[in-house]
Amino acid sequence: MWRQISDRLKEYPGRQKVARALVESGLAIKEGNKIYCGGIELSDVKIARYLDVDRRTVRDTAQLITSDPELKSVFERLKPAGPFLADVAKFLGYSVIEIYADPHTVGIVAQAAALVAQENIAIRQAVADDPDLTPEPKLTLVVEKEPSGTTLQKLLKIPGVIKISTY
Repeated sequence: MWRQISDRLKEYPGRQKVARALVESGLAIKEGNKIYCGGIELSDVKIARYLDVDRRTVRDTAQLITSDPELKSVFERLKPAGPFLADVAKFLGYSVIEIYADPHTVGIVAQAAALVAQENIAIRQAVADDPDLTPEPKLTLVVEKEPSGTTLQKLLKIPGVIKISTY
């Protein structure tokens, strides 16, 4: 998806930066050219300050997106994915497994989930990075307890897996 958006904005690096941030954060453009996080309207000025661009770049990006029917249909439907639990997992009593793998290999999520389930561990959250947006994409599993070393070794043997880390 990102490549298609990027191609349409290739002549405008500042607008690409804004569009990328909107996609990564799940920010929608609705009601004309207003930017929303869920139901909360966000200020162009604050988005611009965060991205270190002019506020007009944010406004122009929103206008360009809404004037393109395909881009508009994507951006008006974006939603934030919710809280990312990995950074607070230890405070919640959970463990985290990060699986780095070839993002084009099929079945990594299914095989990883099956191995964790075989150990009778519930997965509280699974987040896979988009390889078009993240230089080193990974699958992050937030699990209810730390998996055994045997399970971790089995995860490493999944075809396409490069490395794992836990915390």
